[in-house]
Amino acid sequence: MTDQEEQSLKATERKEKRLEEEAEQLAREQVRKKAYLVKEKAAEKVSKAKKTKRTEKQATEDIEQSAREQTRKKAYFAKEQAMAEAQEARKLKAKKQSRG
Repeated sequence: MTDQEEQSLKATERKEKRLEEEAEQLAREQVRKKAYLVKEKAAEKVSKAKKTKRTEKQATEDIEQSAREQTRKKAYFAKEQAMAEAQEARKLKAKKQSRG
């Protein structure tokens, strides 16, 4: 084998080795990207579930708050009505006493 043939053979071997390394690099990169996408999808799913749970909790709290507020208002108006009725009864009693 001549010196030129030997150099050509080594150059060809280097090219083949470089191509193999590039293929391996590409394969590793694809695996990395796929793993990243899987991880991102899982994180997104968890985030979505947490958001749904927060929304449901907020809706429940809003309903409970509304119910408490309604109960408070009813109690307030019942108290106001009872006070007004008591005052009216006192007026009638005072009116009866002044007549009779």
